[in-house]
Amino acid sequence: MAEARQQAREEAAANGETVPAVEEQSEEEQWVETAAQKKKRKRQQDTALAKIKAGKDHKRQKKGKGGDSDGEDNDAAWDMYTKKKPMPGQLENCEECGKRFTVTAYSKTGPDGGLLCTKCSKVQEDQRKKIQKVKKPPVSRDKRRQVQSNLLDGIVQVGSKTLQELCVKEVANNIHEVEEFGDLPESLYKRLSQILSKQRAITSRTLDLFLKPDRQTIDIYDCGKLETEDYIKIFSVVPRVRNLNIRSAGQFKDEVLDYIMERKCSLERLQLEAANLITNEKWVEFFEHCGERLESLMLTWLDYSMDDNAFTALTQHCPNLRRLKLKKCFRLGDSALDAIGELQGLEHLSLRFPTPTSSAELAKLISSVGPGLRTLSLENFVDADDDVLAAIHSSCTQLAKLRFTENDTCTDAGYTSLFNEWSNPPLAFIDLSKTRSIDYSEPDGPAQTIGLASNGFKTLMEHSGSRVERLDINSCRHIAYDTFSRVFDGKQQYPLLKDINISFLTTIDTTIVAGMFKSCPQLIKVTAFGCFNVTDVAVPKGVALIGVPNAQSSIVQEGNIDADLW
Repeated sequence: MAEARQQAREEAAANGETVPAVEEQSEEEQWVETAAQKKKRKRQQDTALAKIKAGKDHKRQKKGKGGDSDGEDNDAAWDMYTKKKPMPGQLENCEECGKRFTVTAYSKTGPDGGLLCTKCSKVQEDQRKKIQKVKKPPVSRDKRRQVQSNLLDGIVQVGSKTLQELCVKEVANNIHEVEEFGDLPESLYKRLSQILSKQRAITSRTLDLFLKPDRQTIDIYDCGKLETEDYIKIFSVVPRVRNLNIRSAGQFKDEVLDYIMERKCSLERLQLEAANLITNEKWVEFFEHCGERLESLMLTWLDYSMDDNAFTALTQHCPNLRRLKLKKCFRLGDSALDAIGELQGLEHLSLRFPTPTSSAELAKLISSVGPGLRTLSLENFVDADDDVLAAIHSSCTQLAKLRFTENDTCTDAGYTSLFNEWSNPPLAFIDLSKTRSIDYSEPDGPAQTIGLASNGFKTLMEHSGSRVERLDINSCRHIAYDTFSRVFDGKQQYPLLKDINISFLTTIDTTIVAGMFKSCPQLIKVTAFGCFNVTDVAVPKGVALIGVPNAQSSIVQEGNIDADLW
């Protein structure tokens, strides 16, 4: 081409003509474009070869060849002649066993890229499941919060929930879509009320679900959203109600008691909490009209109503009262203790007065009503001394439950005398928590031991160990380690003990807790908050150990060791 261009120039020069420069430039431009196209095609080829080398099939083929290829051209040639994966319906040899089988869309791939038969595929899947670790789903915050809430309520769930419990919770979670409960036993009505009250879901509408004309028991545990008209509605819809349990009854006023007296409702058991809008005059009138029918009266958190005059009317007009519970009634004191002594028919007495009271008045009360009592609960009587314990020992001979808590006056000698040769049958329920010296200037206590200590605890277990079912001795810090080791040595048996609270007894260690498991075959729950020496204890199956300070595990340790092997 260059020679042709040179010859054309010479002929043009001989003829006196000039060759235009534009043609030469055009030819040069055409030549440059052709070179660029070649470079572009080269880049496209390189890109295509790089994609082929990066593919999974190319990697498996390269691994099968056992070494690197000699170049890009060899790689492309290998890819062209590689055998394609058989389609479903075709025959193929198994990579593992060599057996010929029909390929399906579900055929598994072997480690070297070949296909596996059905039998080898199953073996491969089983091996994969064994190697893969089964991870438990993380516990949600709401579920953990519910577990902790149940623990504070004293509820320990061992194992899965029953179908009944699951159904009740499902109904409670969808309460706004429920039109009627239907015919349910009282136990389920009570459980639904507890769940809904905890959710603060008791309103005027949901209250209607609990009201049926044929019911005789109404339990509502949170009435914070109810008005006075709602309480009146209870007695209008359920005229034959005999047992009424109302908590947080802030709007329970005089009008409600007026309606009860007007309709002459046959109330036999009444429990009210925080009904502070009832006047003392109305209480007196109520006791005069309805007191003769009352068999049980439980009043709590009354900081304004129910003074000594109203309480005197109670003792005068309620001769058939069998159960009396007064807690956090701020206007009651020694006069009320003296008036209670007139109720000779009492069988169950529970008192907690926030105001100071006389130990002599309390001892006098117990001496008066003690012979007929079956349960006795005295909380936060800080000034009660050994004379009160002596009155219990001499007067109470039919008790099944005894609670005497939050006292720093009675001595260990007084508790020893209480249980020593006591004519009362063995107790099923014992709560002597927080009976100890609170003088922190003497960590080991004074010379004369205050509160339940070693001798008193030993005598207690000798008296009631054969029948006790629930024992609460939390914060009784003066009980010695040797006493615990002798009481719970694994040889002495307490066949009915199911629930024990040993919180904040710092002397207890793993050996003592292990002895409890051996000495108490029916044990279900052990509460051990603040027992820092209890570590790595083997918990038997069916037992819940609560509160052991191990931040790496759950607050509840449920046992999984068979009792026969423990």
